Amino acid sequence: MPRAKRHFIPGQIWHITHRCHKREFLLNLIMDRLKWAQWLYKAKKKYGLVILNYSVTSNHIHLLVHDEKGRDVIPQSIKLVAGRTAQEYNLRKKRKGAFWEDRYHATAVESKQHLFRCLVYIDLNMVRTGVVSHPSQWPFGGYNEIQKPRRKCILIAYKKLAELTGVETYDAFRKTHKELVNESLDNGNNYRQADWSESIAVGSKVFVETIKEKLGLRAKGRKIIENDGGFQLREKMVSYNANSDGINDNIGAENAFVWDVNHEFTGC
Repeated sequence: MPRAKRHFIPGQIWHITHRCHKREFLLNLIMDRLKWAQWLYKAKKKYGLVILNYSVTSNHIHLLVHDEKGRDVIPQSIKLVAGRTAQEYNLRKKRKGAFWEDRYHATAVESKQHLFRCLVYIDLNMVRTGVVSHPSQWPFGGYNEIQKPRRKCILIAYKKLAELTGVETYDAFRKTHKELVNESLDNGNNYRQADWSESIAVGSKVFVETIKEKLGLRAKGRKIIENDGGFQLREKMVSYNANSDGINDNIGAENAFVWDVNHEFTGC
């Protein structure tokens, strides 16, 4: 698989998708999805990762984050989460070899309405597969925490979500979020949208043009495409192969961060 040139654009919202190697169902067991979520919480505590939403499926993950802590936070966080999840799985299964696809894909998402669209798309992931009929029935995603914020062991950055969606209060954001999810379900507007996993940026025309301009020569050959919800800067390579310098990195084995493997995930 060819490697795309990396790019780093600070201060963005990123929708990250990462598949298991050869699309195998390596996250099929509950315990492995819990392990991934445990390490996500560790990444938040260790690096200050700003998490807006997430979903863990049987063979891939979705992660929505905001880059506000410096260019190393996201790659170090992904390195920790993906690396430790893989190491623990391979150790338990006495397995060797890759657990994840070589690279994960990161799409810059504009704030406000486009962020809402991305949130709902992530929430409805397991509804699209037919596993559940509503995102509240899938415990390995951010929907329930967004709707019922925790007082401890918090993953989601509640106030940041309200701020980035342009809603005045978190209660107002939560209400709008719930309404949009239910509206998508009622209208049957729940299908795979390639722009979230096969593009470099999604948003208004001005936003996408700005991202392309910031990329400079690295955006050569990449086209701005209009769709029903806005515009996207499309990657010229295959899906999951667009990368962000500082938002992609090799997942090595040096992440020797100790975790109690007997601890059940409660968010901490």
